[in-house]
Amino acid sequence: MNFFVYILRCSNGAYYVGSHRGQDVETRLHQHNEGADPKAFTYRYRPVELLWSCQFDDPTDMVAFEQQLKGWSRKKKEAFMRSDWAELKQLSKSRTAPAIHEKGRFYLSTQGGLSTRSS
Repeated sequence: MNFFVYILRCSNGAYYVGSHRGQDVETRLHQHNEGADPKAFTYRYRPVELLWSCQFDDPTDMVAFEQQLKGWSRKKKEAFMRSDWAELKQLSKSRTAPAIHEKGRFYLSTQGGLSTRSS
């Protein structure tokens, strides 16, 4: 089983962050566009376009990163999708941000990319 976190752009321009357990993220994209669940947020804003996805080995990491992304601002998500680590770091500076040692968080490595530990 594969585990994915993904970001979609909806027809109204909103970003949707989701996760999927399955063979590939394209299957989930198809389900969103077919309107498989009329109660889903994306149902009203079809078609949706896949902007970014990442595969995880561990479902716990998948859920933790999905929740982290859902809490980010639009600008922060855009910087992340562009791999603009400098802007992402700047956008992450906040007095109300969780402590860097908080369990279940992902961090930017010094080379860019994700890590489950702060460096």
